Amino acid sequence: MWKILGMDAIYIDIPYATKNRLMELAGDGDKEKKFKEFMEQSEIMFLINGETEESSFFITVPDELTPDDIQLMADVILEIAKTIEFPFISASDREQRYKVIINNNKEPELIGLNKTPGMSSVEVFKPIIRALDGRGRANAEPRGHYK
Repeated sequence: MWKILGMDAIYIDIPYATKNRLMELAGDGDKEKKFKEFMEQSEIMFLINGETEESSFFITVPDELTPDDIQLMADVILEIAKTIEFPFISASDREQRYKVIINNNKEPELIGLNKTPGMSSVEVFKPIIRALDGRGRANAEPRGHYK
């Protein structure tokens, strides 16, 4: 069984449990209220490296957030991690190594239900194919023995 910030969770619930627990543990100040507002708009993805047993929490924030807003989020999460009296993440009562990554870079989805418009696999390669297949621009003034 996994424990995220002191709360039991199954593997597929880890992103939701993380988001909820971070908001619960954040406190009630102005900075913390902003943090909660930003977290509501953010998505969390959880990955684990089976070889190193290191857990990664990827928090993807909306494009509207400024670097200062992202820094505020990082500060609140760091404060929570420093003040809690239990592991950030544990599996079978063993504390796990972890990292929290906050970014606003969204990769286009090439396949699936939520495909990014204009980014199907063929659309991505069309400019390359056109460049290889299209005629080159003629030299304005041929030089040398080609005159």
